Amino acid sequence: MDNTKIAITGANSAVGKALLTQLAAENDLHAVAGVRRREALATLPKSPRITPAVISYEDPDSLGASLTDMDCVVHLAGILFESKSTTYQSANVDTTQALTEAAVAAGANHIVFISSLGADPSSPNGYFRSKGEAERVVADSGLAATVIRTPLLLGPDTAGGRALVRTASQPSVKVLGGGAHVLRPLDIDDLCRAILGCCRRPATGATVHDLVGPTPLTYRELLEQTATLLGHDLSVGATPVWLAKLGAALAGLFRTGGMTSAVIDVITSAEAVDRNADGDLGISLTPLPDTLAKLVPGEGDTTT
Repeated sequence: MDNTKIAITGANSAVGKALLTQLAAENDLHAVAGVRRREALATLPKSPRITPAVISYEDPDSLGASLTDMDCVVHLAGILFESKSTTYQSANVDTTQALTEAAVAAGANHIVFISSLGADPSSPNGYFRSKGEAERVVADSGLAATVIRTPLLLGPDTAGGRALVRTASQPSVKVLGGGAHVLRPLDIDDLCRAILGCCRRPATGATVHDLVGPTPLTYRELLEQTATLLGHDLSVGATPVWLAKLGAALAGLFRTGGMTSAVIDVITSAEAVDRNADGDLGISLTPLPDTLAKLVPGEGDTTT
């Protein structure tokens, strides 16, 4: 398809900016980069192939205008941490409903929705339930729909990547459950290649893909490998998960959102999949050492 036109929500997120950076280097793609706040426009990559736009999920007309003539819509917007003004329902489900309705009205052909491993509309966990409900909204929209469920995403600008380096930089740390949960961290650039491939290919029906990184390891092992790249040894101790949940519950008496029991369950979940979608999505996965090298100053200079 010549000059594929893509609308991207949450374009100022880490995934959004990495996706736009890749897109700007291609000669057959153009993107409308949607953000919710005008001040976020300045943070987007600059390219003749990128048209920045302020979108409002509460204004169907303006939202629809940003989706007009789009071949594909990539929905990145969503939250893990709730706040006084933003809930899982409003940020993860309602925005997806508004976007799909606007996409249908604007005549879009295909929606790519970035979800999370563990998404399930019947989950007792509020975050996983909201992502599952959002997946159902996308699947029921009538559009061709591609859902990509992701694990911990690693890149220099991702929240997970920054937290990993910050934690591993210390001489000793205590982490939830001793970091015994098994992860399959995914390079953010691999996810972006998968998304752009989906946007280029014709799609029918609704498909769900679990896309994880090439190496399973515990969070403790991930911290230790990162510490080694930083040039020091790391002593890893344990904070009992039950104690962290108790602290979160007590803090919840005085504030809304933040680190809750639901968030703790999300970040300590095992990232296991029955089938990795890298082959189905036509990408080669970046080896974990190469991904980690991108996170550590001076280590990733030769990594592309």
